Amino acid sequence: MFEVRQKPDMVERALLVRLYFDPRDAQESESLLEELGELVRTLNIEVVESVLARSREMHKKLLCGTGKADEIVALAKAHECDVIVIDNGLAPSQQREWEKLADLCVIDREEVILDIFAKRAQTKEARLQVELARMQYALPRLARMWGHLDRESAGSGGGAGGGASRGMGEKQIEVDRRLAHLTIDRAKRELEIVRKQRKTQRKEREKLETPHAAIVGYTNAGKSTLLNVLSGADVMAKDMLFATLDTTTRRIELPDGQPLLITDTVGFVRNLPHRLVEAFKATLEEALLADFLIHVLDASAPEIQRFHDTTLEVLKELGAEEKQVITVLNKIDRVTDPEVLATLERQFPDALHASAFHGTGLDALLKACCDILADRISRKNYRIPQNRADLVSLLHRDAKVLSTNYEGDDILVSAVVPPAIAGRLELFAAVPA
Repeated sequence: MFEVRQKPDMVERALLVRLYFDPRDAQESESLLEELGELVRTLNIEVVESVLARSREMHKKLLCGTGKADEIVALAKAHECDVIVIDNGLAPSQQREWEKLADLCVIDREEVILDIFAKRAQTKEARLQVELARMQYALPRLARMWGHLDRESAGSGGGAGGGASRGMGEKQIEVDRRLAHLTIDRAKRELEIVRKQRKTQRKEREKLETPHAAIVGYTNAGKSTLLNVLSGADVMAKDMLFATLDTTTRRIELPDGQPLLITDTVGFVRNLPHRLVEAFKATLEEALLADFLIHVLDASAPEIQRFHDTTLEVLKELGAEEKQVITVLNKIDRVTDPEVLATLERQFPDALHASAFHGTGLDALLKACCDILADRISRKNYRIPQNRADLVSLLHRDAKVLSTNYEGDDILVSAVVPPAIAGRLELFAAVPA
């Protein structure tokens, strides 16, 4: 079986680098570099130093000039790093040039995110999506991977032995390219089958006409924690980036008795590789198909505005920007500075304040959900003969029964009824006394 050989199995020490070219981008570049550090630490890799470097112009070979690149390589070697992680996206040729210069493994932000996704994917769909994205990323880099083997062979065998290995490698690259294309085709076929299954599941949900909300937001904003506390689900929820990649849908009951399906979606991140947006289209489609969105923001994050804008940009790319949105400032308990709180209220005047961890502010969120769905609520009163207990059972199963009384041979039922079953009970509708 073809295996992608991207970097050493045990990477322990990393030097992080962010290159920028416009002085006006310095602040955002610093923030992106900090985020890269969080991503890398998520892989249990030690960050020994982070370098924010400006280049006067973008160079085709290494992005920056050779002098700046030499300084970065020297720093990595001084720290005895195993890998250099460059936040900027690297073309395959640039990646090869960096590794040739450094004689170290050099990766970019996309490869870091792909590795995190590979470790976190749990369901078959998520694993297939990750496999597809990784193979598409690796395909133009196969020569780089065999370059690693060439250096190892030359180091161990030396002389003519190294040359023979390179000849074998050139042939093996062609074999691996064919295997890579086959793997990509297989993943696409299997993913299409899984997507059809998801489509069938969605159709079943739509038959019930149960309203649906999708929780969206920047990674680590607290989306999974919110779903857990609202529904009693056991979705993995930790203080780390991309703690969960798989969508989870749970059914809850709103205060007005109406049922609601809530789906937790994969978190967004700045500079999310486009191939990952494509690979996770089926997962993110939950946001597109939902009746409304619950946009969760980390109130304690200094970059909250950028996180907000990033999420909206991805939603726009998916075609979900016109959805009704309930904005939730989560982790509000961590905001202790009155000035920061006042700024948040100015930035997001319509947002709800909540702490999913402490369970505060959830009543207001549920009420907001009720308000959005107010026109879909249907309270009905029925007078059902006792010999039609099957209809009473139907109400208890698929509706929200508010009260049950008995009068003569009839059962008087007041219930919140979904449109899917309302027609079957229309003959027994009663005017309230």
